[in-house]
Amino acid sequence: MTAHLTLLGATGSVGASTLDVVARHPGRVRVFALTAHRSSEALLQLCARHRPRHAVLSGLAEDAALRRRFSEAGAGTELRFGTRALEEVAVDPGCDVVMAAIVGAVGLAPALCAARGGKRVLLANKEALVVAGPLFMQAVREGGATLLPIDSEHNAVFQCLPRDHAEARASVRRIVLTASGGPFRQAPLERLMRVTPEEACAHPNWVMGRKISVDSATMMNKGLEVIEARWLFDVAPERIEVLIHPQSVVHSLVEYVDGSVIAQLSNPDMRVPIAHALGFPQRIESGARPLDLAAVGQLAFERPDLARFPCLALAYRALAQGGTAAAVLNAANEIAVEAFLDGRLRYTAIPAVIECCLERAPAAPAASLEALLEADRGARREAAASVAQAMGRAA
Repeated sequence: MTAHLTLLGATGSVGASTLDVVARHPGRVRVFALTAHRSSEALLQLCARHRPRHAVLSGLAEDAALRRRFSEAGAGTELRFGTRALEEVAVDPGCDVVMAAIVGAVGLAPALCAARGGKRVLLANKEALVVAGPLFMQAVREGGATLLPIDSEHNAVFQCLPRDHAEARASVRRIVLTASGGPFRQAPLERLMRVTPEEACAHPNWVMGRKISVDSATMMNKGLEVIEARWLFDVAPERIEVLIHPQSVVHSLVEYVDGSVIAQLSNPDMRVPIAHALGFPQRIESGARPLDLAAVGQLAFERPDLARFPCLALAYRALAQGGTAAAVLNAANEIAVEAFLDGRLRYTAIPAVIECCLERAPAAPAASLEALLEADRGARREAAASVAQAMGRAA
């Protein structure tokens, strides 16, 4: 049976990997809709190749000429505009699988819509669980959706857990998420003051977008994954640990009460978890290079140094605070990383901006999506002010 896929965030790195896997299985997956923010030319090329029924440019206003170009290039592809169109293609009856791969809080609403619409949701958007974990999991349950994680770490945990969730909760002692440690794992601490965006984006193992590469360098990425895992697997925060594993071969581990530890291993390639989710419960070809453990030689592990990675500690702090604290953490991080990538903020000031926001915007009850989005907006304003203050001090 052919699955019909809506790919939210088609022009990003996860989108490219998804379409690579899809192209290997033309009889199994058909592209129904592709979306991007403003990258019209890149999206146009993808539509010409994959011929979806719909395309969305969420960051552009209506453009009749551009609409005609898409219709001609994609053999009748209908181009739509604005953020509302993201939600519409996420719940369209013509699709049954939604890859939620839009980076940032803007990807939250369409992912929620897909969950409420009972789709098979392939979740690569961290914000759905970081900002709105309880609300999102409630939407999955009430909508009857199937949720499959795409982050390599969460997908690895999913593969290592028993299929019965009640059994999983009863028999799991802890979940261990692995982290590469990024490009500065062994750099002298004083060196971090002079880190450039280009250096921070040069991940030693993974090919990723600029924002997530910086998050990996600071280990905020791992902190956000801890928050995700708490809601995704219904596990208490104290039972979620992080280990640095420089080889990025063991993607996560699950320890059981009998002392057994089960791990998922593969070469660092996003096509592995994507193929797992697209084919689930079967296994399908991903295109990834087979793992040669003899060539790897050794697998090393170490505990993270929180003096080097303060963002990881801030994520645990936000999780402990509860309510809207995780939304504040995420929004402040987005603003701080953007400022760093623009050359307006030092690398070592990223956690300072986030901590300032957590202190000045205490957690409120996360009673609704609007409350979470209001916390997000407030944190962004506070973070922008904190960045401006840091720039003034630097000048």
